[in-house]
Amino acid sequence: MSDFAEARRNMVDRQVRPADVTDLRIIAAMLDVPRERFAPGREAIAYLDVDLPVASAGAGVVRALLKPMVFAKLIQAAEIGPAEHVLDVGCATGYSSAVLAHLAGSVVALEEDAALAAEARTNLAALTSPNVTVASAPLAGGYETGAPYDVILIEGACEVVPEALCRQLRENGRLVALVGTASMAKATIYRAVMGRVTAQPLFDAAGPALPGFARPPAFVF
Repeated sequence: MSDFAEARRNMVDRQVRPADVTDLRIIAAMLDVPRERFAPGREAIAYLDVDLPVASAGAGVVRALLKPMVFAKLIQAAEIGPAEHVLDVGCATGYSSAVLAHLAGSVVALEEDAALAAEARTNLAALTSPNVTVASAPLAGGYETGAPYDVILIEGACEVVPEALCRQLRENGRLVALVGTASMAKATIYRAVMGRVTAQPLFDAAGPALPGFARPPAFVF
């Protein structure tokens, strides 16, 4: 629909570009991928500057697509090359993986919710994204079968980044995530160099909390 195409342009021009996202490949990908397709029942708000709810995971946890500006800045920080292998942790209905498919050589879209994984497969197949594979497994454990990865993207706020994910990075690999709580987090990039993983904060941001990434409760005497 032409209305959605215009909304997509407005999203890029008013949310993404003003946030210093200058990678033209990201701009082109976000102009091309129909975000409304990945938000059934919420198409009318698909292009607002919000985290877009797509499902309830129970216990007060809501799965959502990251707001466009935050998502774009994260993937720009990751500097994804056209031949690189990417793990998209918490792909939900598949929007992020569809965008990443324009940037990377191959993408593993990881989702632990069976219904969301099924939606992601349907959506990505409809868009003909042959370089994306949808995998079902607990998010915090990553997907060892497809490792190592050049880039890992965590699609939500996490209080801790599990070591299991860091171990799946290739040498010189990057992991980008929102580290903190849903209301207060710091976009952070982790780099694997010579067997060590170091973290560098990037910018303040907020995003929906992902299940499985809470900090373990501290022991109290």
